[in-house]
Amino acid sequence: MRESTIMKIHYATALGAVVLVAVHVLFRITMGSFSGSLEYEQVLANYKFVPYAVMLELILVLLSVHGFNGLRVILLELKQGRSYEKAVTYGCIAGMTCLVAFGSRTILMASMGMT
Repeated sequence: MRESTIMKIHYATALGAVVLVAVHVLFRITMGSFSGSLEYEQVLANYKFVPYAVMLELILVLLSVHGFNGLRVILLELKQGRSYEKAVTYGCIAGMTCLVAFGSRTILMASMGMT
């Protein structure tokens, strides 16, 4: 994939994450009391609310893609070389995949009531 396309993905994930995190924060603020929205039972109820769980999953994916792509860019600026670039790219993809898989597992378990 061309670097310009990768950077467009980086910018798009940043914009998407900003929008969804803003919605997430507004959801927390409008729940009455902010501290009440962080109580254990309320958090579990949020995970069982499917639209909210989907939004959390989207935030997880967007931030993971954005963050690991940013790490990839930083690491590629430190050193050059074809094999190094491939190793960094595949390493970041593997890290991102593991993070999304573990986060998705957590969201699914909480939404199904497995605590």
